Amino acid sequence: MASVIEFDSLAYTHPGAAAPVIENLSLDIEAGSFIAVVGGSGVGKSTLLRTAAGLLTPGSGEMRFNLPQRPGRRRRAIVFQDSRLLPWRTVEANIAYGLETLGIDKAQSAARVAEALRLTGLEELHDRWPHQLSGGQAQRVGIARALAVEPDILLMDEPFSAVDALTRRKLQTELIRIWETTHTAVMFVTHDIDEAVYLADRVVVLGNRPATVVENLQIDLPRPRDRNSAEFAQYVTHLSSWLGVE
Repeated sequence: MASVIEFDSLAYTHPGAAAPVIENLSLDIEAGSFIAVVGGSGVGKSTLLRTAAGLLTPGSGEMRFNLPQRPGRRRRAIVFQDSRLLPWRTVEANIAYGLETLGIDKAQSAARVAEALRLTGLEELHDRWPHQLSGGQAQRVGIARALAVEPDILLMDEPFSAVDALTRRKLQTELIRIWETTHTAVMFVTHDIDEAVYLADRVVVLGNRPATVVENLQIDLPRPRDRNSAEFAQYVTHLSSWLGVE
């Protein structure tokens, strides 16, 4: 399967830092795949994701797209830890925001917004304002906004970390449903090993300083996944050993 993004011997040093946070990191993300990235605090997970998003420029090495730019779509869209909704726009208008510079007509834009609302189960909330939403609802709007631009890859930076445990599990299940429907590649950064094993086809562990890929583990479990199974626990235990978690 073709790769959406390739990182080739990537290195990045934060401005003013004495040493790189990432060095000699190579990784492929295949079209339609779901990749989770885990690692200790400060190891460079979000730096890697922001490089994929084009928000950071590698100091050396290369990050490249292997799919052509398609009219009316974006190659990538990002969902942050907080929803970053515009408070003066309704849910519907927030979702439409990313479409305004894509050169599509109003009918296409309306259809995209309607489909994103449907995928995320937000149809009944389309005319609400951000202050009227729960944390989980706001994050779904952020996901819907990203999906509306029909990206080749959805970049997610710990998007469920600010919600309670019950909402987090619900959002995880909804995300898998959306991914299976859209076939959009996902790169999902998380501190939560259980979350990574539940969601991903493949879990990439960043380790060492400067960081590189120390484990690239295929998760061979059927969906929906049973968190209580012995096989699930084995994956969690194996990944935890890389991170020094007992």
